[in-house]
Amino acid sequence: MPPLPSGSPVADAALDAARLRSRARILRAIRRWFDDHGYLEVHTPALVPAGALEPHLEAVQVGPLQLHTSPEFAMKRVLAAGLGRIYQIGPCFREEEAGVHHSREFTMLEWYRAGAGTPELMDEVEALIGAAAKAVGRATPRFVRRSVASLLPHSLDPDEWFFRWVDAVEPTLTAPTIVFDYPDWQAALARRRGHNADRFEVYLGGVELANAFAEELSSVELRRRIQHNNATRRQAGRPPHPVDDRFLAAVDRMPRAAGIALGIDRLVMVLTGATELSQVQVR
Repeated sequence: MPPLPSGSPVADAALDAARLRSRARILRAIRRWFDDHGYLEVHTPALVPAGALEPHLEAVQVGPLQLHTSPEFAMKRVLAAGLGRIYQIGPCFREEEAGVHHSREFTMLEWYRAGAGTPELMDEVEALIGAAAKAVGRATPRFVRRSVASLLPHSLDPDEWFFRWVDAVEPTLTAPTIVFDYPDWQAALARRRGHNADRFEVYLGGVELANAFAEELSSVELRRRIQHNNATRRQAGRPPHPVDDRFLAAVDRMPRAAGIALGIDRLVMVLTGATELSQVQVR
């Protein structure tokens, strides 16, 4: 068959034009919301020396560098430089991620607010999702807030806790829900408050949309956690994650702050009635 002439239309059954238009309206509404609330949009590199932190995440390796799994490390350097309200929308990459709600490349919205804690970010994410819903003619979701302990005891062994959370708890979170006060062993980069990690997750339409927390401000503590995570990876036969020393140096200069990461593809999927990410992405 001869090649199609330049500019000839090619049918692509995988692309849904209506959902892509809705995606654009949602992104416009998100940027408008941040502009109205004093946030500055920033851009950080996707190709970085250290692309991941958590033991279960795998960064995509590109020569000696990695594609970031989140812009978190670089954005916190921006926060430490004195910009108190920042956000970024851009691509993120995770190896070994595939499924109805996962893909190797996806779009993340991440924002940080100096002087704020998790209660303020709960209010913000509810308002932001409401603005996104309005942009595509959907009703504003009315969120309920529930502690983790009201859903599953903290006292369980971590492996048992994860098993029960994924199999027995998450399937019940079909109403718009914010879940807060996770066990302290799930702190990652979050500040600990007593026996809890000062963090929350957002669920909409049965889909986990966002993860947020108050920032741990001790580089010594974070380096200890990184070392612990890398020991866990070695025990599992995986290479340790590289350490981003510029990020750790910035942590000690950061103000009290909270941050949140929200999956744009998942938000668009839920608000447009799609059943999988591939219906709202161009692949």
